[in-house]
Amino acid sequence: MAHAHRLRAPVRGAAKALLVAPAWVGDAVMAHALIRVLAAEHVDQALEVVAPPSTAPLFERMAEVGAVHRLDVRHGELGLRARRRLGRVLASAGFEVAYVLPNSWKSALLPVFARVRRRIGFVGELRYGLLTDARRLDVKALPRMVDRFVALARPAAAAALEDVPPPRLQRDVAAARALRGALGLEGTGPVLACAPGAEFGAAKRWPAEHFAMLAARHAARGGSVWLFGSSADTSVTARVLAAVPAPYRPAVHDLAGRTRLLEALDLLGEVDALVSNDSGLLHVACALERPVVALYGSTSPRFTPPLGARARSLSLELPCAPCFERECPFGHLRCLRDLSPDRVFAAVEAFIEARPACVS
Repeated sequence: MAHAHRLRAPVRGAAKALLVAPAWVGDAVMAHALIRVLAAEHVDQALEVVAPPSTAPLFERMAEVGAVHRLDVRHGELGLRARRRLGRVLASAGFEVAYVLPNSWKSALLPVFARVRRRIGFVGELRYGLLTDARRLDVKALPRMVDRFVALARPAAAAALEDVPPPRLQRDVAAARALRGALGLEGTGPVLACAPGAEFGAAKRWPAEHFAMLAARHAARGGSVWLFGSSADTSVTARVLAAVPAPYRPAVHDLAGRTRLLEALDLLGEVDALVSNDSGLLHVACALERPVVALYGSTSPRFTPPLGARARSLSLELPCAPCFERECPFGHLRCLRDLSPDRVFAAVEAFIEARPACVS
């Protein structure tokens, strides 16, 4: 069943825009750059979002979003009946324009069912007829995912926006403090968060033993380590924890599968730094303005860089990278295995040494 989460009271008589959101967490966070541009340039426009359950909660933490409509369709599923049903419900809202961020054919169906007059997006999977403003992607002019999203706010022939606003998410401080108590995360030392998973595939994952070495070094300095991930990442975080030397293991807390998305978001707002593969939590932490060390292997920081003033990308830039494959085509994964824990720890230390006296 699809349902809506109302965030702000609707503005009577305001023009209405609909944003069809991505299913990946990182892409959903980056979509906030487009939302910020639309809110700044169309101050009288009410913006609502359609999103799958995997990313819908994130839009509830974006100040400019008026309502979130959940489309209960699994990732990769056509879900024609669900899209038609929700489209008919939304048709009564009178949306004037829809921004379709995913490139799939099926993602452009709902605005048609909702009778939205203007439907903007990239051609993607040959979506002529479904989109009234179908853009051809110029990858040289729009090298980053966030640039491509923001470009949809402009006429097709307009120049790319030079100053793309970074995504920003709101966090619940009280909820985070309660979670710390419930999960036994109280401590006095600096907190290092680690996100060792990556749903896309193993070619995006820094080795578990490297994360373990990093965690042990931070624990040896008196800090705590929180391992983040979904239920799909529990085997990865378990390998990290098992590889941490026994004396330092009590300082490492495995949270994979123990927090929902917004709970993880609120806890990330409490950390002093995050080390992450190229995955969704990297972009969540940046949108919370936390220090981030982002690790890239099969993917590229030129395409999905961390969007934050306190973020550093580490990549060996080997001749075979980025390959954008789920598994290393050569079987050696040197792009990540040769990225040493020493180098990553130095980047973490630089952030932690520069941290303010407290996190607020």
